[in-house]
Amino acid sequence: MSLSFRSKVEHASVQWVTRLNRVPRWAAFIGVLALMVAGILVPKVGFLFTLVIAAFLGWLIFLTWPRLAAPEKLMRIAVLALVVAVAVMQAFPKA
Repeated sequence: MSLSFRSKVEHASVQWVTRLNRVPRWAAFIGVLALMVAGILVPKVGFLFTLVIAAFLGWLIFLTWPRLAAPEKLMRIAVLALVVAVAVMQAFPKA
């Protein structure tokens, strides 16, 4: 029997989610904040830090998607879209 993609990702994520749950909430916030600040302040490659945040948010959204109500799904997608838009704007500045 073959597992679905979702099952494989959920299974592979168990140890990472367990580790993440051990981290104090303030430390996780500081980590994301540091990546965002680095994304803003580091010239030329700062967008990579922002993409790391987008990938992390996408992973969390994927894991929680089946348990979310419609408004929660919309809000999470909006935040992810905003972070991706910031990364694209950083990667391709106008001038």
